[in-house]
Amino acid sequence: MDIAVPKEIKNHEYRVGMTPGGVRELTRAGHTVRVQTGAGEGVGFSDEQYAAAGAELVQDAGALFAGAELIIKVKEPQPEEYQRLRPGQVLFTYLHLAPDEAQTKGLLASGCTAIAYETVTDDHGGLPLLAPMSEVAGRMAVQAGAHCLEKAQGGRGVLLGGVPGVVPARVLVLGGGVVGVNAARVAMGLGADVTIFDRSLPRLTQLDALYGPAIKTQYSTADAIEAELSRADLVIGAVLIPGASAPKLVTRDMLKKLPKGAVLVDVAIDQGGCFETSKPTTHQQPTFELDGVVHYCVANMPGGVARTSTLALTNATLPFVQALANKGWRKAMQADPHLARGLNIHNGKLVYQAVAEAHNLTHQPLEQVLAEQD
Repeated sequence: MDIAVPKEIKNHEYRVGMTPGGVRELTRAGHTVRVQTGAGEGVGFSDEQYAAAGAELVQDAGALFAGAELIIKVKEPQPEEYQRLRPGQVLFTYLHLAPDEAQTKGLLASGCTAIAYETVTDDHGGLPLLAPMSEVAGRMAVQAGAHCLEKAQGGRGVLLGGVPGVVPARVLVLGGGVVGVNAARVAMGLGADVTIFDRSLPRLTQLDALYGPAIKTQYSTADAIEAELSRADLVIGAVLIPGASAPKLVTRDMLKKLPKGAVLVDVAIDQGGCFETSKPTTHQQPTFELDGVVHYCVANMPGGVARTSTLALTNATLPFVQALANKGWRKAMQADPHLARGLNIHNGKLVYQAVAEAHNLTHQPLEQVLAEQD
């Protein structure tokens, strides 16, 4: 199979969809891997390393896309990229389609088969291709929030862990999943006063058993969140409904409860954000202030630690890339129902129901797509 690895073009995105090690595994299996020149330079992988692993280097993105059967990326395709896609091509990357109508329609118009990292599942009910970046983003959320709390950044001028005789910052984490737990652990390690909100009592019980009084737990309701906002220094939005738009847990009216200079870090921004006032930002300009509250809403947060993120992501994606390359997308999905749940778009039709509902469009059942013949 002809596999393409383009250079990412989203603002301040340095990650790459495949490492030289991944290229070597695929070329040894008889596949052709073409890598755009400079694709890995942002994470320290040179063109020479890719060539030594068996990759063909291609300078022009148009030529790279034109010759590909399977395209491996990190971030959702930008307009100039999805306009290059065509029927019969398979795109495997993060998509986050629910809040992005333009991209959804662009991929539908292309006729390609689009598989989303973030909706692939596993035997434990987890999201194995989202989890590595959720771990990174959860940990980064605290260091980003701590920086934003500094007075020079517009924050309250509060040190996360406090000092003897001065209470630590209060951190609220909305969501007890992978992002939330990683955020809470880092905040706790820095000495902050941490409370996690979640709607799963079994999850709250598990967190209580793991961390005891070091991390407080609360059942998530609008009243419970609102009651805590007046004492919060940092609020981290870490909720996720797979493939769907994130619920708005903090409204604009609720911002009035927060102290001036408090910080919101919205890790759910890829799925539309869980704060009503959130809007996507970039690493170039990561924050904005609204109603006296600093908002950090970088849509590709793990891209800030691109080498760690690339290695973590490609460790998880490579087995799925190998399955797609060795078997073709349909047979690979017929053999693996977890990979099949990654299918969002095929041949001009929406397959993932939550995305269809987000845009008031009809969807074609997954089972029907997989039963078709190539």
